[in-house]
Amino acid sequence: MFKVIKKEGKARRGVFTCAHGGEVQTPVFMNVGTQAAIKGGVSAIDLKERLGTQIELSNTYHLHLRPGDDVVRQMGGLHKFMRWDGPILTDSGGFQVFSLSGLRKISEEGVTFASHLDGHRIFMGPEESMRIQSNLGSDIAMAFDECVENPAPYDYAKASCERTLRWLERCKKEHDRLNALPDTVNPGQMLFGINQGATYADLRIWHMQQIAKIDCDGYAIGGLAVGEPTEVMYEIIDAVEDKSRVGVCIDTCHAFAAGYDLRTQQACDGTFGELDRIVGLRYLRGLHLNDAMKPLGSRVDRHAPMGEGQIGMECFRYIARDPRFDGMPIILETPDEERWPEEIARLKAFAEGRE
Repeated sequence: MFKVIKKEGKARRGVFTCAHGGEVQTPVFMNVGTQAAIKGGVSAIDLKERLGTQIELSNTYHLHLRPGDDVVRQMGGLHKFMRWDGPILTDSGGFQVFSLSGLRKISEEGVTFASHLDGHRIFMGPEESMRIQSNLGSDIAMAFDECVENPAPYDYAKASCERTLRWLERCKKEHDRLNALPDTVNPGQMLFGINQGATYADLRIWHMQQIAKIDCDGYAIGGLAVGEPTEVMYEIIDAVEDKSRVGVCIDTCHAFAAGYDLRTQQACDGTFGELDRIVGLRYLRGLHLNDAMKPLGSRVDRHAPMGEGQIGMECFRYIARDPRFDGMPIILETPDEERWPEEIARLKAFAEGRE
């Protein structure tokens, strides 16, 4: 359960406990290990002993595809699979409803995907998402939801909110059943509901009021970082009473796909200057680095190796050398793992002024 440690104005520090690893203090940066590994060759030991990581994030959809949640369960759950004894949060697969929009079909029952690996058909609904996350044994399971694109028509966003509410009710029922089974991997797994509503304030408020009636262990604000203008992000942050628990992680490919230029030093000055003016760099909590396969403003998230996409190398040199980002968690998310040592060495050379 969440406990407030200290308040100062609207700022608030807090702590909550998990079945694995004990306490997590907020605000917190979650290292992203989509497929149960942190890109860049960072081990679970490095996460705990060298980086001081409190919690790690993995993805339900991707782990279901490979190695398969049944395989992870047979190995004792995600903690043993990746040799990480701290808290883990698993995303529900709901974001793939958005990111794989060209490969899926939504119904009341759930979502049918075409695998991005080989095209075979996959069905995932609330119950399936809960069963996969139960097999993984994470500490926090996120409810299955629909993350709508931006901009979204009001009527569609409203219908999506209502469906996501019904899906949460189904998630809660199945999650309670799974946690009570004698052979469940992690009977202490928590369930977090997700607030949706696109950029419509009345839908956001209504949906939050409704999901708060369902006895979840926690709640999250979803449906952001999908191409909305930074002004809208600012409005959402400003509407949250406790700003100390809100932060922004900028993904270079996401920003570029949303129309924010990063190809030159001047372009980076403009983009980060706009972020500081509208949102405030004090809210920037982390960076995800990757080049982009698609052109500026494409709204398509496809990563490329550093310097081999549409963004180019200057953006990464800019970030590595800018003292505003010193001490900030920076995650390399380029797609070719064989290139990671070379790319990390290049970033280090940039930071040290050798290139």
